Amino acid sequence: MIKYILSPFITVLFLTPLCAFSQPNILPEDEVFVDDVVPRIDITVNPDTLVWLYENVESNQEFHATFVFNNGSITDTIENIGFRLRGNTSRYSAKKSFKVSFNKFEAGRKWNGLEKLNLNGEHNDPSVIRAKLCWDMVSDFGLAGSRSNHVELYINGNYHGLYINVEHIDEEFVKSRFGNNDGNLYKCLWPADLDYLGSDPDLYKVWHGDRQVYALKTNTTANDYSDIAHFIDVLNNTPDNEFACEIEKVFNINDYLKIIAIDVFTGNWDGYIYNKNNFYLYNNTETGKFEYIHYDLDNTLGIDWIGRDWGERNIYDWQQHGDNVRPLYTRVMENQELKDRYSFYFNMLITEYIVPTVFEAYANQIKITNLPYVEDDPYYPLDYGYNVDDYLDSYYEDLGGHVDYGIFPYINTRRANASFQLELNDIPPVIKYLTNNQPTPGGDLVISAFVEDEDAFPEVLVSYSVNSGSTLTKQMFDDGNHFDGEAGDKRFGAVLSNFQMNTTLEFQIVANDNAGNTSTYPCEPNVVELTASLNPKLYINEFMASNDSTIADEFDEFDDWIEIYNDDNGPVWLGEKYLSDNIDNPDKWQLPDVTLEPGEFVLIWADDDPEQGAYHTNFKLDMSGEEIGLFDSEITGYYLLDSITFQEQITDVSMGRKPDGSENWMYLTNTTPGYSNELSSTIEYQSGMNSFNVYPNPATGDKLFFDKPLSFTLYSFSGVPISTMENSSILNISVLKPGLYFIVTTKGETAKIIIK
Repeated sequence: MIKYILSPFITVLFLTPLCAFSQPNILPEDEVFVDDVVPRIDITVNPDTLVWLYENVESNQEFHATFVFNNGSITDTIENIGFRLRGNTSRYSAKKSFKVSFNKFEAGRKWNGLEKLNLNGEHNDPSVIRAKLCWDMVSDFGLAGSRSNHVELYINGNYHGLYINVEHIDEEFVKSRFGNNDGNLYKCLWPADLDYLGSDPDLYKVWHGDRQVYALKTNTTANDYSDIAHFIDVLNNTPDNEFACEIEKVFNINDYLKIIAIDVFTGNWDGYIYNKNNFYLYNNTETGKFEYIHYDLDNTLGIDWIGRDWGERNIYDWQQHGDNVRPLYTRVMENQELKDRYSFYFNMLITEYIVPTVFEAYANQIKITNLPYVEDDPYYPLDYGYNVDDYLDSYYEDLGGHVDYGIFPYINTRRANASFQLELNDIPPVIKYLTNNQPTPGGDLVISAFVEDEDAFPEVLVSYSVNSGSTLTKQMFDDGNHFDGEAGDKRFGAVLSNFQMNTTLEFQIVANDNAGNTSTYPCEPNVVELTASLNPKLYINEFMASNDSTIADEFDEFDDWIEIYNDDNGPVWLGEKYLSDNIDNPDKWQLPDVTLEPGEFVLIWADDDPEQGAYHTNFKLDMSGEEIGLFDSEITGYYLLDSITFQEQITDVSMGRKPDGSENWMYLTNTTPGYSNELSSTIEYQSGMNSFNVYPNPATGDKLFFDKPLSFTLYSFSGVPISTMENSSILNISVLKPGLYFIVTTKGETAKIIIK
């Protein structure tokens, strides 16, 4: 991920797309998805509305409601949320599923980083745990999956039973997992077979009934399907001998091999492979590759509606027979290299991740924790007549009907059959998640890659050439000392030093194991070129990421905004330059066809409303923190002219450079959109790491605490000193009004404090 600003006369051209932050970020458990207790969720909605919802089960209309969350440690109340039914067949069940939208009636609002929650009744599953176990398995296996936990749901004070709270897949989800959310996110539902329909992207805007098969969930204004059309073209039409290399350029194939293993092991027949249903595809803009994301994992672990024995089905012949259009699965199984990797991951799953005794102990603990909530669940018996004995038995035995297995017998049967069916060949090392920094003249090129193999200690090298010279190699290490993460984490790193001007470097990763197998990645070398470039001194000079009442645009809308300043000696034409909220997607939005004179400013509305005019971007700013990049033209390789990575912002407070174009970023107490920041009063805020911590922050009580004694001055938002303390670990805030304050220590460290 590019995080560097080069000197004003240097640019880096990436002639071959580089794999950046492709390794998914696995989020830890937090207070929303806490697992050791069963939080309570209360929904308060007009009683007539609730009656209407139950009478109009096909409707997706959202209604105003109040949401309360209590996990025993925290209680949060969110007014004016959106509330509706969700699901497919579950809409007709007695125990229905619901969707909560925090941003439906208050645009941009989030709760704990979430815009939506899915409250699933799990009426088909007598154990009320199968989906939860599968979501945990996905995350444990290093894949991007929804977090989940059990909750007790009350509506208008009435207990509606034990539910699974499942994280919604949207732009917030993909940003938290992949570091960006400006790519196309497609929700793929039956009959989403990924079959080739032709080169015209509009052919993939196909409908089935009242919904799209590949429904675009982001960038809907552009409605551009060219990326998925290209992916499907490569998937279907690449010659067999080129398939492994070509599919890797457009799709995270190695993680998908692990996804196949998860689906086949858990018996997830309602996903892509068997039922061409229930998955997402996300075009990760930091890698230029699609990511496959699981969706809806309740029909698993022995739940069956179509008369198949999922515990014994062949792990290499898992697709629906007589309906063989599943190229994403069938082409993998037809390619020996990829099939062997799939077998490697399947064996890894059942030997290292699914240990029966550990799995059963974990599931049993959840079973015991959930038992009282099932006993009191008035909706639990209504759909299939289940009782508490069925709940307890469902872990150990089949119940007939659609429940062919108990959970533990299914795991043991599937594991035993898969072990017998596995065709294990010694594979060459798998190389993935390749990263490198953006070097400066005389600086270092830092390269890292993730490598795994049956051999615990493969030899990993970076093979490179400089200016088309002879091929050189340098060893990569997994010792924690070569920008490789932690020692023994399978990420290897190396540093190529003294990267000079006018240098073209080509490199690949080569891995060898003890069996004599060799892998080279990627198939074609990455190329990095450092060349001279004259670029204007344009700066992101001021921005506001939460504009509630400061300044309205020409449509009387209070939107986020970015100010650009020309600090060059001559005029600069902006029409060939770009703004982006993703440093790795530089050409996201083209600046307007206007010339900026020396010392002039231009105001850009970051409102995701490009149809409103040339000064309105196709992205918004995130007040919780993100990045902004200003880029030169395509001919210079989108040279990074300027960038800012910011933390959480305050509504109607801007950040700006003072003096204009300088390196000093400050909060501006009087914002100056479109004008010099010299006109504003300021208080400086350093966003770097402090040697102390402040808690709680934001604060709601009478006192603030520091983790060590401090000598400091407390300032108001407008920069007026309020009090000075020496060698104190506690600050009395009971007399302070709610708002923004600053602490400046005698050592010059600065902390922002919010008092609610």
